Amino acid sequence: MKSNFTKPYSSPKQIVQILKTRGMLMEDEQKVENYLMNIGYHRLSAYIYPFYKSPKDDLVLKDGTTFKQALTLYRFDKKLRILLFNEIEKIEVAIRSILANIGCQELGDKYWITKPEYFANADKFNQTLAIIEKELTSSKEGYIEDFSRNYVESYPPAWMIMEVLSFGNLNYIYSNIASNKLMKRIAGYFGLKPQVFTSWLTVLANLRNMCCHHARVWNRDFMLTPAEPRKMSSIWIDTSKIDKKRIFYRLCIIRYFLASVSPNNNFNEKIANLLACFPSVDITAMGFYKNWKDEYLWI
Repeated sequence: MKSNFTKPYSSPKQIVQILKTRGMLMEDEQKVENYLMNIGYHRLSAYIYPFYKSPKDDLVLKDGTTFKQALTLYRFDKKLRILLFNEIEKIEVAIRSILANIGCQELGDKYWITKPEYFANADKFNQTLAIIEKELTSSKEGYIEDFSRNYVESYPPAWMIMEVLSFGNLNYIYSNIASNKLMKRIAGYFGLKPQVFTSWLTVLANLRNMCCHHARVWNRDFMLTPAEPRKMSSIWIDTSKIDKKRIFYRLCIIRYFLASVSPNNNFNEKIANLLACFPSVDITAMGFYKNWKDEYLWI
């Protein structure tokens, strides 16, 4: 049964005193108040939580815990999100182009994305078409407006439409393609089976949205469990050691895709440098394990 939310509002100044009673050490209380005002305690509390003693509900901080430690975790997570967002963007851009190119090549129809005969589920197609129409109507992109103004076709070709859709919409379109041959050819570009490709796109779209909306990712227990590939034509990892719901598995997925879409990428170096800049971060909470650097994927 639901009840009323009775927890009162506490000002940054009051929260400083609450944290002190829980055992937090602070060099400058005024600075802490400023951080709480500008970042918000609700957001920062997720980075304070790892420092509570067990049982966590007692809200007693481990001896010697400082506000600076929590702030360091917050800054690490922020830099991690920025890094991941930029790398996922490369994958997203590539998938847009690959869907458009291979779809047009295989089906011989540049308007295939807006035609129901190419999709397995009519309801899903109609939902997708409604999204496409909404995005085209609201788009201020010059090439969309130019097409509408100068051509008689109801919809632009696939390569234009792909550019106005979200990452999640791309996966929705792919998963509804009627041609098994086309699905295999698209997934096969990355050395994956359609089921794994669909699962990994869902995982990356979810992670991208979290990064975009500033959600905590570094030690999150993600709800989505990625599908496990059975046979890989490209370098992969020994997944027997990995918690698939932690961020490290997602880093491996990103690394795998980048090998195809950006062969000369330095993602490995970026991750290594970020971890080196924050040596106090517990990477086991991220799903990293001993000797992870020895995996061929990360060499």
